[in-house]
Amino acid sequence: MSRKTFSAEFKQECVELVVRQGYQVKQAALAMNIGFSTLQRWIRQYREEQQGLTPTASAITPEQQRIQALEKQVKQLQSDNDLLKKASAFFAMEMNGSSKSR
Repeated sequence: MSRKTFSAEFKQECVELVVRQGYQVKQAALAMNIGFSTLQRWIRQYREEQQGLTPTASAITPEQQRIQALEKQVKQLQSDNDLLKKASAFFAMEMNGSSKSR
């Protein structure tokens, strides 16, 4: 059985039915054709994100989506920086080795 994936926009729409429009979780889950426990999990995650907690799963709120994207970018830049440091050290050793052999 394959697992369904939902966009952040869809998740937010489902959550807002409960949080902003006052639907019961069961009603909203039926209306959006998703599982009750799935919607409960999204609502819990949404409320945590509203408190500033960055989720381990894909973010629902635009703010947390941006934070996740920036964290990913920082990680990539740190990796690139580490690679450049290693390359610089390698070439410095090469230059020192070639100047000594002259």
